Amino acid sequence: MNVRDSEHIIAQLDLKGYTQTQVLKEADLILINTCSVREKPVQKLFSELGSFKKKKKESAKIGVCGCTASHLGEEILKRAPYVSFVLGARNVSKLKDVLDREGAVEVDINHDESQYAFNDFRTSPYKAYVNISIGCDKKCTFCIVPYTRGDEISIPADLIVSEAKKAAQNGAKEIFLLGQNVNNYGRRFSDGKRDIDFSDLLNMVSEIDEVERIRFTSPHPLHMDDKFLETFAKNPKICKSMHMPLQSGSTKVLRDMKRGYTKEWFLDRAMKLRDMVPDVHISTDIIVAFPTEDEKDFLDTLDVVKQVRFEQMFSFKYSPRPLTPAADMKQVDSDVASERLKILQDLHTNIIDEITTLQKDKVFDVYFEELRSGGMVAGRSDNNFMINIKGSEELLGKTKKVIITDPKRMVLYGKLLD
Repeated sequence: MNVRDSEHIIAQLDLKGYTQTQVLKEADLILINTCSVREKPVQKLFSELGSFKKKKKESAKIGVCGCTASHLGEEILKRAPYVSFVLGARNVSKLKDVLDREGAVEVDINHDESQYAFNDFRTSPYKAYVNISIGCDKKCTFCIVPYTRGDEISIPADLIVSEAKKAAQNGAKEIFLLGQNVNNYGRRFSDGKRDIDFSDLLNMVSEIDEVERIRFTSPHPLHMDDKFLETFAKNPKICKSMHMPLQSGSTKVLRDMKRGYTKEWFLDRAMKLRDMVPDVHISTDIIVAFPTEDEKDFLDTLDVVKQVRFEQMFSFKYSPRPLTPAADMKQVDSDVASERLKILQDLHTNIIDEITTLQKDKVFDVYFEELRSGGMVAGRSDNNFMINIKGSEELLGKTKKVIITDPKRMVLYGKLLD
């Protein structure tokens, strides 16, 4: 989502005659697009700002954009008065207006950009990110996103399909749909109620002839109803990789997080998915040491990991975020949190090593989209394995059959079959 926000920012600047440079001393404008989900990126912001101030040419402006901009607003100008403007995550359409307003702060988290037509810019000609909603209504007790991106609003389906069609006609065979909770799509539109859900939208995008692959992130386990799972399983254009953010395997902790589902519900959905799509790739997010997590709760999380055997896992120690209820709860001891994280990650490493070994000699359809060093070209299988082979740019944008010859933990290496 931050990548797509950055693409929108660049597109807005194109309208003002700006071009990109990778040379800091050449820049007339330096923008930092920020994240505030965890504390560390927020801390990094001010050290980055100080570094840019020392290295930039004297006349260059600095702007801070994104979620931390939404969260801190004018405080950024107080701590770094050399910053020219602050632009929140839901205010990118206002970029042209703040460029020449020194000290401008535009951080309205309820500004409605759901029907704003951004100029087109993409970092890759082979894959197109397309927003389908903005904001989030969930109010999970650990998460700052609703306070930086505002209430959830769905983007009209005709605008989504039109954007996807244009990208596909320009060569992007893979469409990546984005939203905080994509499978809650259709809950609210800024111009009134429409009878459409995420499954319907997936089918509409799949009807675009030039589209070969559809991916999306992130669905919410609470909204994984049978219609959604059946659409995922049966539509051949939908890539068979699913991100299922668990957060915790404990029903008690899930309740305290206000996630809306139980351990049993999550396992039911994951196992149904495995049954319907045997080669599905399931990834997840897990927070260890949430304030109310005890040893039994942590063991519940390990139990879910053992049962589901996630192909990919993003795991973190709980990080207190401002404005969130969990920040005021009694925190788990830091050493205990670190120990739990290590146990979890060691368990998953063993699972990944077992899964990786099983990929040797398997054949995948790989869509190539990136050149790598050493004469390698990289792409992903339908079920989201990263695969590298020896090759050149003539493979980019093409789907080829590859047999795996050397599976590694993060990347599978193979060779072309055709």
